[in-house]
Amino acid sequence: MTAATIACPCGGGNYAQCCGRYHTGAEIAPTALALMRSRYSAYVMDNGAYLQATWQASTRPQEPIAVEAGLKWLGLDVRRHEADGDSAIVEFVARYKIDGRAHRLHEVSRFVREADVAGVFRWFYVDGSFPEKK
Repeated sequence: MTAATIACPCGGGNYAQCCGRYHTGAEIAPTALALMRSRYSAYVMDNGAYLQATWQASTRPQEPIAVEAGLKWLGLDVRRHEADGDSAIVEFVARYKIDGRAHRLHEVSRFVREADVAGVFRWFYVDGSFPEKK
């Protein structure tokens, strides 16, 4: 299978037309929601370089980002997306399995839109909080 024929891990359709275009650098994610979905797909595909490049400099880890061995991502459910100028939040639940056990990652991610090192405005992931279970 080629990128042109595989399904996008984020659930948005064809990978090449969805997150693949951001992963290759052909396009910049136009919204925080698109960036969040592409970051989820990057985690699924173990694309640490993309994760580093889309993480805001002030909170970006210095060490390379790698997916934990044995972790399998199972799906993404976006709960809400709110944008206000150059800041936004995206709440989502990502399901995954590790060591035969299923888990859920419920996060409210913060994003900012700012100029990158080349002066091009783009969205960056800042950080996330984890809502308490009720």
